[in-house]
Formats: sequence, C-alpha cells, structure tokens
Amino acid sequence: MPHSSDSSDSSSFSQSPPPSKQDSSDDMRKVQRREKNRIAAQKSRLRQTQKADTLHLESEDLERQNAALRREIKQLTEEMKHFTSMLSSHEPLCSILTSPPPPPEVLYATHSFPQPHISSPRFQH
Repeated sequence: MPHSSDSSDSSSFSQSPPPSKQDSSDDMRKVQRREKNRIAAQKSRLRQTQKADTLHLESEDLERQNAALRREIKQLTEEMKHFTSMLSSHEPLCSILTSPPPPPEVLYATHSFPQPHISSPRFQH
C-alpha cells in the first residue's frame, strides 16, 4: 500500500518537527473537505438512483400505453375489415350506385330564405 503525503512512519516521525498550528488546521480542512465530498457523492448517487427509478416507472407506463394502443389498432383493423366486407356485399345491391347521378341544379339549387326584419336602430341606414 503506498504512503500518502500526510501519513508518516516511525522513522520520519522522529525527524520531523512537532506539528504546528498550520499543519493541524490544514489537516482539519482536509477532513472537512473529505466529509463534504463524501456527502456530495452520497447525494449524487441518491439522485442517480431516483432518476433511474423515475425512468423505470415512465418506461413501464409507456409500455402499458403502447400495448393498449396496439390492442386498439387490432380492434379498429378488425372493424374496418367488417365494414369493408359489408360494403362490398352491399355495392351490387345498392340502387343509389346503379342509378344515374342527379342533375347539378338539384345538387346546387339556390334556396331563398326569408330575411328577418331587423328593427334595431343600429342596423338601419
């Protein structure tokens, strides 16, 4: 195991000067920084876990929606087949399809509708 810069063995301890106030305050700052870093890492891991849980729930919900939509597509496809079959069996018998189309004036006849009398002074000229 490699030696860290702040660790000392018995031979270097006897040669080094006694710890000063500066060394102890540096050590205290290192300890505080490590604690702060540990807490930040713990919070980060918790956020990652929560995000993964949220994504997992969202994924499950989307899977359920997808399955429901696939069922609806299947049902609508069957319904379309049914109506197509009904239409194809009806077409040979349909009198509307076999009769000639009505003249355009019947389709686009102009209708005259009575105009109501407007007595409001606002609409009088």
